[in-house]
Amino acid sequence: MESLFDRSCAERIKQRLSRLTPDQHRQWGSMDVVRMLTHCSRGLEMAAGEIHPPRAMMGRILGPILKPIAFREGEPMRKNSPTARELLTDEAADFETALTRLNALVDRFVAAGPAGCTSHPHPFFGSLDPREWSMLMYKHLDHHLRQFGA
Repeated sequence: MESLFDRSCAERIKQRLSRLTPDQHRQWGSMDVVRMLTHCSRGLEMAAGEIHPPRAMMGRILGPILKPIAFREGEPMRKNSPTARELLTDEAADFETALTRLNALVDRFVAAGPAGCTSHPHPFFGSLDPREWSMLMYKHLDHHLRQFGA
């Protein structure tokens, strides 16, 4: 399965990020491109243990059931998947700043490897090991890049 710890997968993600433009239109959802970049940055910060969203009640109930489906190889994240409020933003960043920040966080996540992943549970899926965090971060970035046609 694709993983952000795989440097070739990370490079493909960064190449796709480089194809985004400030006026890129989404194919689904409600985020604009800058909010998406910031949201993805916060996802990587969560995986690194810098943001600790609380466990969602629905996640406690459905997370164990849906985790095997979400982590199935070749199965992309579904359109309009729910997200933790802590990963959403209304802050007004500019495109270049948001893109640079996300690229730096991808690099930092790859460089830190498994030791850089949090032991704090994911708000929906619960406890994840570093391999699962890496697969989820790849799927999350891929999901949003598909959202913007990149």
